[in-house]
Amino acid sequence: MADRVESNCRSDCSLFWRVFSTICLPFTLPYIIFKIIDIVKERRYRECLPGKVVVITGASSGLGEALAHVFFLAGCKVVLCARRRNELERVRKDLLALYTTMETHSPVILPLDLSDISSLPLKIKEVLEIHGHIDIVINNGGVSIRSDCLSTAMDVDIKVMLVNYFGTVALTKACLPSMIERKQGRIVCISSVQGKFSIPHRSAYGASKHALQGFCDSLRAEISEHDVKVTLISPSYIRTALSVNALTGTGEQYGKLDSTTASGVSPSIVAKRILKAVLRDEQDVIIASFAPKMAYWVRHLFPTLYFWIMARRAQKLNAPTVEEKN
Repeated sequence: MADRVESNCRSDCSLFWRVFSTICLPFTLPYIIFKIIDIVKERRYRECLPGKVVVITGASSGLGEALAHVFFLAGCKVVLCARRRNELERVRKDLLALYTTMETHSPVILPLDLSDISSLPLKIKEVLEIHGHIDIVINNGGVSIRSDCLSTAMDVDIKVMLVNYFGTVALTKACLPSMIERKQGRIVCISSVQGKFSIPHRSAYGASKHALQGFCDSLRAEISEHDVKVTLISPSYIRTALSVNALTGTGEQYGKLDSTTASGVSPSIVAKRILKAVLRDEQDVIIASFAPKMAYWVRHLFPTLYFWIMARRAQKLNAPTVEEKN
């Protein structure tokens, strides 16, 4: 009797695994093949990376600083861009001090302000005069905001859009002619998961990142015939000073480290993932935990549910705190 039960169990297990493999094989096999192709492609491109000229905006801190380390360590000729020259000098010294035993290229410092649109072509001209060409532009510089739509002054909306969107567009346009002429180059734009779906109290920020998504999608198609690539990165919360430096509705500095930002992913981890996206020629990458990815799919598959959830979230944010009640 026991032998018969054991035999039946084995038969059932065998049947289960046959059915399971039949269902999963059509999906598993292509996935494995694509993964192998990605790994081979990554290794091939990594060998070509040393000596590439990489321009990084927002390189004075946070993710931009982490990107500077990752690409510098990969042997690239990095150009560090941000408003604060003294912070760029610090990053440059750190790079040269940390990797003294490696064959590297001395970083170039290029102070610039993304809100000064007219000056950006001249800044790119400076890079071209130094290095002769640009291989990769990483549009990382930007500003966030902590305010609902009604409380946000119009000039603050304009400033956020100017820095996050128009500054990126202007810098990209300044780089494109030389890339198209050489038939090679890559534009990397650091967006946000909030460019995929919006949340309350981020209307200006979300709008700027949605605009960036649309720009990259159109640009990618337009310049594909010239062999110039576009990679859009949409990360979730990163452990940086973004919320501290964020603007309020009046344009003042927010000055607080949000709990979501404090518990975010390390900038170095995100920077390494961005390097991998470049090496694997990825076009649109979401770097986030399960919850933001789920929100992305809920937004597109079940919009009514998504709108209800966001409305509830807005009510919580708009509710007065204990201090305000007192």
